[in-house]
Amino acid sequence: MTDLSQLVKAYDVRGVVPEQLNETVARALGTAFVEMLRESGDEAERIVIAHDMRETGPALVAAFAAGANSAGSVVVHIGLGSTDQLYYASGVLGLPGAMFTASHNPAQYNGIKLCRAGARPVGQDSGLVIVRQRAEELLDDLDAVGEVPSAIEHRDLLADYAGHLRSLVDLSGIRPLKVVVDAGNGMGGHTVPAVLGDQVLPALPLEIVPLYFELDGSFPNHEANPLDPANLVDLQAAVRRHGADLGLAFDGDADRCFVVDEKGDPVSPSAVTALVAKRELAKFPGSTIIHNLITSAAVPEIIKENGGVPVRSRVGHSFIKAEMARTNAVFGGEHSAHYYFRDFWFADTGMLAALHVLAALGEQEQPLSAFAAEFERYSASGEINSKVADAAAKVAEVRAAFPDATFDNLDGMTAELADGSWFNLRASNTEPLLRLNVEAAKPDRMAALRDEVLSIVRG
Repeated sequence: MTDLSQLVKAYDVRGVVPEQLNETVARALGTAFVEMLRESGDEAERIVIAHDMRETGPALVAAFAAGANSAGSVVVHIGLGSTDQLYYASGVLGLPGAMFTASHNPAQYNGIKLCRAGARPVGQDSGLVIVRQRAEELLDDLDAVGEVPSAIEHRDLLADYAGHLRSLVDLSGIRPLKVVVDAGNGMGGHTVPAVLGDQVLPALPLEIVPLYFELDGSFPNHEANPLDPANLVDLQAAVRRHGADLGLAFDGDADRCFVVDEKGDPVSPSAVTALVAKRELAKFPGSTIIHNLITSAAVPEIIKENGGVPVRSRVGHSFIKAEMARTNAVFGGEHSAHYYFRDFWFADTGMLAALHVLAALGEQEQPLSAFAAEFERYSASGEINSKVADAAAKVAEVRAAFPDATFDNLDGMTAELADGSWFNLRASNTEPLLRLNVEAAKPDRMAALRDEVLSIVRG
């Protein structure tokens, strides 16, 4: 029997082309997606599809569309797009969607992010298991997949997407800013000129210095993964070389945005979360803000100081989006630089977060390094991965070494110590890894606690 469990993950579809993901599999997934939607009571007469710059995208999209057509669904194809552009299309058109991307993964990968109408997520607990099982059945009986006439509508929504984001954050009155943007040869090269430039809308008081805007799924300059510090080196150097006010780096499908200040130093995603939360609470006083459990302790502090209600969530977009919907939260942020907005169908969009950072910086005169210091209160380790044979045993060993700590198990194990420092240990869902995050008031205390935990994990 066909087994797609290594391709269909907890949150999306992702694998090597063509060994794991090919046109036959894509077609089965297209049929299975539409059938899942109908079985769960969702409207599926039309779905919307987009793809990133990877060379394998168009053929996979065509195959997926044929599968959707065979299940009776018309496909609205918006062509090249970022993941948040697909979410925009799903939201504004009220259609289920499929985004063909492998995000920051290397060139040999591709994948699919699925959503219901209104950009509502499809994950392991919300339909993705059913899609996998049905696709496996179809692949075991290829005769069950009949040929049908193509039913594809082509739409260009780039200008509408840019206009919607511009309507949510007003940059017209800010001071002029010089901004270096590293698109990493990913979809930021497609969306940044439309949203931040003058490609489709009037010019903003921004001078954009582009880095690697050429769409190229082979990633000739560096991986499109700004979470890895090695991939920020070019941006940091360019910011200093051009005397820019800040730098922005997008990942491959441009749904995540990383920020560096005028010195080229990274501004942590926790600080961006707190900054945007403060701005959203000024517009919507008393609102709920979601943050995952490994964002800085400064995030809930700043939310409370600004009259908001912080709600702590597990790591991962499906959990964040579920909490956003449950609480009607105005905003949510993760340590991985995913930012979620109620004004954007509770979906994540790095571009909207970037607009908020630009507006906040441009509305006052301080450089970003000084301005962001308000939101950077503690010293954090960042996420550190360790390969282990028995994750549960190692977590138990670490727990026993801190008998006076306060523990919770919302997502892995979080330990809070008497001096306010804390750490979280989480096992990977897909690899034999333990992920460690540590935070303390001072760098030396953080380093000491980090090393103490790592000595046990790696002992």
